Amino acid sequence: MYARRRRRYFALMAVCLVLFVSAWAFVRLWSVPAAIAMCVVAMVIPPVAAIIGNRREPDDRWWDEPPDGGPGDDTRDGGTRGGGRRGDGPRR
Repeated sequence: MYARRRRRYFALMAVCLVLFVSAWAFVRLWSVPAAIAMCVVAMVIPPVAAIIGNRREPDDRWWDEPPDGGPGDDTRDGGTRGGGRRGDGPRR
């Protein structure tokens, strides 16, 4: 799960680096506008890579979720998350 996201992130960042390096190493010799366009595309890739690298997949457990069936799993009491402290009854 995390390895898959990490591979996607590093693949996108590798594409970004290849675009930057190739744009100014040899594409600029044939066409400066093409090199600039490649750099603009490469400029957009890092935020997209961060979003894709941090996206939750269906089988991922998020940082604040306890493991299934573990202590603190609120699914046993009807799934009331954030409903106040346990043991709080109606106030008089």
